[in-house]
Amino acid sequence: MNAKASAIDNSGGSVMQGVALMAVAMLLLPGMDAIAKYMANFVGMSPGQVTFYRFFFQVLCTVPLVFMAGGREMLRPKRPWMNLLRGAIHGAASLLFFAAVKYMPLADVFAIYFVEPFILTAMSAIFLGERVGWRRWLAIMVGFGGALIVIQPSFVLFGWTALLPVACAFLYSIYLFMNRALGDADSPLTMQTVAGFGGTIFMGAALFLGDSAGIADFAPSLPDSAFSLVLLLILGALSGYAHMLVVRAFRMAPLSLLAPFQYFEIISATVLGYAIFGDFPTPSKWLGIAIIVASGLFIIWREHKNRAPTTSAAFD
Repeated sequence: MNAKASAIDNSGGSVMQGVALMAVAMLLLPGMDAIAKYMANFVGMSPGQVTFYRFFFQVLCTVPLVFMAGGREMLRPKRPWMNLLRGAIHGAASLLFFAAVKYMPLADVFAIYFVEPFILTAMSAIFLGERVGWRRWLAIMVGFGGALIVIQPSFVLFGWTALLPVACAFLYSIYLFMNRALGDADSPLTMQTVAGFGGTIFMGAALFLGDSAGIADFAPSLPDSAFSLVLLLILGALSGYAHMLVVRAFRMAPLSLLAPFQYFEIISATVLGYAIFGDFPTPSKWLGIAIIVASGLFIIWREHKNRAPTTSAAFD
């Protein structure tokens, strides 16, 4: 265990604060997706335009904090191109997610999206050479089986749109890989602000190209009312500040402890989906969600057990 990990483990207050930050962030983030669904379904704004505003207003919300915290120097990250690319990949993932929530219930999209821990574990084994034993490979397959239980009826209703959350999960796994590569060279505020610029630039280009190709989900538009503008500002604030909480949480507590709190998003997504849009998962979808969550928690538990100091060298 390195010195940084030891410092985390020896500071119970810091660890619990990290857990609290993660829990709050996971409960808040589905609010962003509910706004995106509302803007698409009730205001008529395209998912591409909503995604652009998500990053544009994120920048507007975080830049003032940058100047309050340290001025222009904080807008000069040590790895600027990596942070911009991180934002572009996050922009592509958000576009896929917002396109999915336009057509599908929030809880369904989140349930399918939560194949992300399985993809991340598989990518770690394939590209980083991390040892993943048969139990975790089995959990990955069971988890994908749970996702299929949710995807199958959604696929019948929505066609290939039901696979957009899977593509989003894949891109978000790459985004998490980049977070690992960037480490703590820059502050969470700097990372989110520069990533916001990257996402804005990417989505500006995507909007131009998509609209030029006549794709309806990339149609550009302006907010049609003060209420819509306020919602978009809230969307940007939630995306910027909640993700800063996540980055901060991962610096205060171990990954294995924080990872299960990702599933808090399903709670908020289900509540918001039912309260605002009247959507509620069917019993079969609840079964799929339960299988996905159980498989994901098992993978997280095995990861924690295999990284414990007392664990033998054999990974299973």
